[in-house]
Amino acid sequence: MPHGRSRVTASRGWYRRRYETGYEAVTPESWYQLRMGTQIASTEQLVADGVRELARRTRFPVAFGGLFRHGEVSVTTIIGNRTHHLDGLQVRPERGLGGRAMIELRPRMTNDYRSSEQITHDYDVFVLGEGLRTLLALPIVVEGRPRGVLYAGAWEQSQVGGVTTAPAMSVAQRIATELRIRDEVERRLRQTTPEPVLAAPQREDLRESFAELRSIASSLADESLRERIAAVERRLLGVVGPESSAESVSNVHLSPRELDVLACAALGCKNSEIAAQLGLKEGTVKAYLGSAMSKLDASTRHAAVTHARRLGLLP
Repeated sequence: MPHGRSRVTASRGWYRRRYETGYEAVTPESWYQLRMGTQIASTEQLVADGVRELARRTRFPVAFGGLFRHGEVSVTTIIGNRTHHLDGLQVRPERGLGGRAMIELRPRMTNDYRSSEQITHDYDVFVLGEGLRTLLALPIVVEGRPRGVLYAGAWEQSQVGGVTTAPAMSVAQRIATELRIRDEVERRLRQTTPEPVLAAPQREDLRESFAELRSIASSLADESLRERIAAVERRLLGVVGPESSAESVSNVHLSPRELDVLACAALGCKNSEIAAQLGLKEGTVKAYLGSAMSKLDASTRHAAVTHARRLGLLP
């Protein structure tokens, strides 16, 4: 672990040099705030309020939900749970009850989750771990696109009809309306206040640093340190932003290793160089790169990097 500490310390030193002394007019915080505008409440708070309202209006004992980000919905608020099994739940489109609701853009429910044949059971360890039997999933839909999911559940079998679904959907629609308003405010801010653009040397420095952070995080066993590094990575992505705002909400989900390899490939590294930097075999690097290219529908690594940048997955 001393080796891990030295690398993290070096990373922090890089962060101070680059953003506190190197580019005095630029900080991740100021760029992110400019890009997102001033908001009355965070999107996570918006979801938290919605989950509480969902529980109140449906009288289901358990409610949880989250918004779509980087190809999946990360559950950020859970209330009424008896265990911690729902912690860390991340739902991808088409997978599970929530994924089906996102794809179909309408509520989906089951009053016997364990035996349901209408859904995939990717998330049984979370749902059945909590002991839920009845589950209602409500997509948050903005301009015809899924932006999140709310769930209401019970430990016993319950019948869910229109009397329950209607007020539940009104909660999801209220969140969707607020998100639509924020999107419009952001769009107008972009039109009236042009975003600063990083100079080419600064952008390349940032990309190199992002790849180095990914490499450092992959070598650490300490989960808390990895989470802190991941937070810095997200702030760097906020500085650059997706190259195409039209594609900023995407169903593409890259695994951590796929993203590690692609971040190195974005710097022009060969497979052998990526393998040495990440401590992998060259064949493993090739496999991860091929998987990332397939998910990004790209025939070359250059096309994969370009697509990932448009989606905001790489700086």
